[in-house]
Amino acid sequence: MVLKFVRLAAPFVFALCFSNQFAQAQADFDVHFGVGTAQASSSGQAIDTFNTGNYLSTPKLVGTFGKVGADIMLTPHFGIGGQADLRFSQGSYAGLNYRPVFYDFNAIYAPLRADKKIVPEFQGGLGAVSLKFYYPQQYCDAFAGCSSSNTYLESSNHFQVHMAAGVRFYLTPHLFIRPQIDARYVNNFFQFGSNWVPEYSASVGWSFGSHER
Repeated sequence: MVLKFVRLAAPFVFALCFSNQFAQAQADFDVHFGVGTAQASSSGQAIDTFNTGNYLSTPKLVGTFGKVGADIMLTPHFGIGGQADLRFSQGSYAGLNYRPVFYDFNAIYAPLRADKKIVPEFQGGLGAVSLKFYYPQQYCDAFAGCSSSNTYLESSNHFQVHMAAGVRFYLTPHLFIRPQIDARYVNNFFQFGSNWVPEYSASVGWSFGSHER
């Protein structure tokens, strides 16, 4: 779980290392890491996953997600950014395991504010969802005892439209926390009961430029 999240965060950390000098000179470059939960209802279906005549129900989309992202404010009020959200642990899905990963790239608008320590922002953009499925197994014998495996089977990929609203609370000129609400419309998200997937999260971030411009 930790290794998957590290791999997810790696491109953003790489961008951070090579963009810090640019950000200080020209723009406000930010990175953030957080945790949240995404939700979608069950499709209400029962699936004979293993062709045994035993029908297994499909679950709701729930769970704890890690969030990592970065953005550049090109002006005091307009910028661009991207983020990714990964479910920390695999969930059960009709006899299999599943793990969703959400990716999105956004335009960012930060409206006028009277207090530079409190910065509201709105995001809108496009992205994708990769819903990965795994087959968990356990083997036992009298000689070696029990062992388990979790084999990757396939992925279902979906286009998504993303919207979000959040507020940055600056604890220092660079360190901020940001509660955020995301709304995703996932095209043909038939594995669950709704194409709309809300997410509620809180992140800790760092601004390398001056957000007080």
